[in-house]
Amino acid sequence: MAEEGARVLLGVRGMDTETSRSAVEQALREVRGVRRAEASSDLQVAVEYDAAEVTVMDLIRALRRIGFLAGME
Repeated sequence: MAEEGARVLLGVRGMDTETSRSAVEQALREVRGVRRAEASSDLQVAVEYDAAEVTVMDLIRALRRIGFLAGME
């Protein structure tokens, strides 16, 4: 059984403006199972999510759909 409360730190290429950080946060918050997404100016986004509902690859795919490349830090 998957751990329900999970956290991951993703590195996101090209997330270097406030607008892009907001877009990344919004895209992740729209993924079912994401509880919190907080992007920082150092090209990272911290995500809290329910691992029973969503995987890290789901999060990465959500960012790819809006034009960002992401990976685990």
